[in-house]
Amino acid sequence: MKRILIIHTGGTISMKEDKETGEVNTSSKHPLEEISVLLKDHVEIDDDILFHLPSPHIRPDHMLKLGRFVHEKMAKKSYDGVVITHGTDTLEETAYFLDLFIQTRKPVVVTGAMRSSNEVGSDGLYNLLSAIRVASCDEAQDKGVLVVMNDEIHTAKNVTKTSTSNVATFQSPQYGPIGITTKNEVFFHHKMTRHDSYPIQSIGKRVSLIKAYAGMDGSLIDAVRESHVDGLIVEALGQGNLPPETVDALKRTLDDGIPVVLVSRCYQGIVQDTYGYPGGGRQLREMGIIFANGLTGPKARIKLMVALEMTTNMTELEHMFS
Repeated sequence: MKRILIIHTGGTISMKEDKETGEVNTSSKHPLEEISVLLKDHVEIDDDILFHLPSPHIRPDHMLKLGRFVHEKMAKKSYDGVVITHGTDTLEETAYFLDLFIQTRKPVVVTGAMRSSNEVGSDGLYNLLSAIRVASCDEAQDKGVLVVMNDEIHTAKNVTKTSTSNVATFQSPQYGPIGITTKNEVFFHHKMTRHDSYPIQSIGKRVSLIKAYAGMDGSLIDAVRESHVDGLIVEALGQGNLPPETVDALKRTLDDGIPVVLVSRCYQGIVQDTYGYPGGGRQLREMGIIFANGLTGPKARIKLMVALEMTTNMTELEHMFS
């Protein structure tokens, strides 16, 4: 019999709908906390409630506390896998942080729900059961942190929330899920080719995220620079290009020793130094801007926050994003 640790952090999966007002809010007791009764003949479950937080309230220091909690619990008891319930708004960021931080071969699975526990068509119980089954699966080892929602298994690095309300919201654009769940089995059809981990002790660096738009100038970049950030992520246009009016502000940012990481605002593809015109990717890379390999803006921000706890050397930072 497998032994699984479930850590609850809050989110819609732990909320209930007020049938009179339609408002969805936190509950003092996790409505799915007694899931162990359903699985008593198959899996041994330990339940812990770490937070009661809606996911927009989750900060990087909460993510670090969660990662440390996983390490502490696994050091004290021999678990075969860990399942974490989390609100969906920032689930992908927490999952990716944990993917970078947690040092274990054993499965760590993050799941959530788009509908609260007492809504019609609630998906929380089913997602939690699926996540437990994946965490109990020997094949799920050595795959980093996984996200299990709606019968699909995604990597923390690639998954993103694509719809505000659809239960099939979590997708991995360009890559797809690495596996699926059915009522009886867990199937993996892809494997990870690389996994990075960083044993940081703190996460206190301030990293901002800016999204590029047509006609953008350097005023927003200057405002961020003057707020004394430790790093900046820019979601650029297309393959990694920006309006030429932003270039001088980016130079000032780099001259202040603030690393700038470039991603694309497109949800597929990677940034490249293809175009040589002013503001084009070639000029931006020659200036010293770091090109991230396929990460979204929010995940690049998490990675830069983690990376800056390890080093401030620009060459080393660029290698970590390659």
